[in-house]
Amino acid sequence: MDLLRWTLIFLVIALIAAVFGFGGVAAEFATIGKILFFVFLVLFVVSLFFGRGRRGL
Repeated sequence: MDLLRWTLIFLVIALIAAVFGFGGVAAEFATIGKILFFVFLVLFVVSLFFGRGRRGL
């Protein structure tokens, strides 16, 4: 769950930077947050797929 926590941290930083008018910084943090979110989703789906096979043993 650490990856999801980092995604939320980057989202909050991007929102704070956007409020203060740092458009370039906010866009970079938002991009990093999106990348981390999609990596989290892929890892979550993979863990569901492989975790399902071990449950029957």
